[in-house]
Amino acid sequence: MANSGKTKSATRQVYCEPYCIEQGLTFEVHHVRYLPDDHYSCLMHFHEVHEFIIFEQVDGFYLNMRGQSAIADNSVVFTPAMESHDFELSTGEKSWYIVQFLPSLFNHGELKTLATLFNNAQNLHPKETQTNHGKDVHQRLLTLVKWLQQSYKQDPHSAHSQALIRLLILTVAEFYQPLQQQEQTALPVRDGFARLAPLMGLFKNDENIELTLEQAAEKCFLSPSYFSRLFKRVFRCNYSEYVVRHKLAIAARQLSQSERSITQISYDLGFANPSHFIAQFKKTYQETPLQFRKKLLTHISDGQWN
Repeated sequence: MANSGKTKSATRQVYCEPYCIEQGLTFEVHHVRYLPDDHYSCLMHFHEVHEFIIFEQVDGFYLNMRGQSAIADNSVVFTPAMESHDFELSTGEKSWYIVQFLPSLFNHGELKTLATLFNNAQNLHPKETQTNHGKDVHQRLLTLVKWLQQSYKQDPHSAHSQALIRLLILTVAEFYQPLQQQEQTALPVRDGFARLAPLMGLFKNDENIELTLEQAAEKCFLSPSYFSRLFKRVFRCNYSEYVVRHKLAIAARQLSQSERSITQISYDLGFANPSHFIAQFKKTYQETPLQFRKKLLTHISDGQWN
């Protein structure tokens, strides 16, 4: 997920996308908040990094290759690098912290012993003990992630920041536990993920996929008609729509993280011309690429974006 914060007059949004943290960093942390009337959009996606989402206020479901499960205000979701996942969230106000970090953090120090605990996507909830109430545990974690964000803004490379990201991972490992199997509902499309894996591997390794439906089906050793039905059943949109949304999500990241021109981005991502790119972007995100970039820069400079 890439993030952009906006005031009531300029709706806050979060864009789900194949995502990698800024080069040279070991982690990133951002705060996301939606007001009751704000538009929320997400599609099945993946990241090149591990991700915790630490929820403050939410009601909905977390979906991954193993099934779907309910998420609430005290939930923490962990998704490992390159695993497809999605969220179905109810309307109304919602907020959370996104913490993304390199998988290589598990290669060092005290985190080495935790690597196997975080091999798979997990919906985590606080452990209830005689001395720890779940809500108290989660409030302490929220305090910790706020400290982490403050340190990240000051210097993400500092020893303090590196210590806090390790402490956050250790805290989740110690005081949170995955939902029991009976609390998760298996998705009927799990086998479909496996059938589509050859194609999704391309999406994970290439920002600009230019395959026709027939070529995509051939990559998966499926007939075009069966591929089309299976893809829509798994990703809840047709193949051509997914390709466009994949490109637009990459465009949103490039608009927020680079100074590349809108024209350059549009042609690099394979749009016929900048006008077509702008129209598709506005259709999906309710604003033009230029409006998106200007408002994002304004809110960052005003300190309104977390």
